[in-house]
Amino acid sequence: MNRRKKIKTIVSKRAKQANLKENPKKAKPKYISKAERAKMEAENITSSEINTKVEDSDDKPSQDNSQQ
Repeated sequence: MNRRKKIKTIVSKRAKQANLKENPKKAKPKYISKAERAKMEAENITSSEINTKVEDSDDKPSQDNSQQ
């Protein structure tokens, strides 16, 4: 009986591992360190400032068009 139990557990473990490899659980997002988050935030702030400056200049009518 002991031999059958060992074989059964080995086979079931292998089947379980194969199933997990084929159907992985939802993976956690990759860890981002505090320094990296600060760096990304700084980049976003600078890019948003640039975008707002560009949008502001687009909203203003140009001097050439108003003179014509």
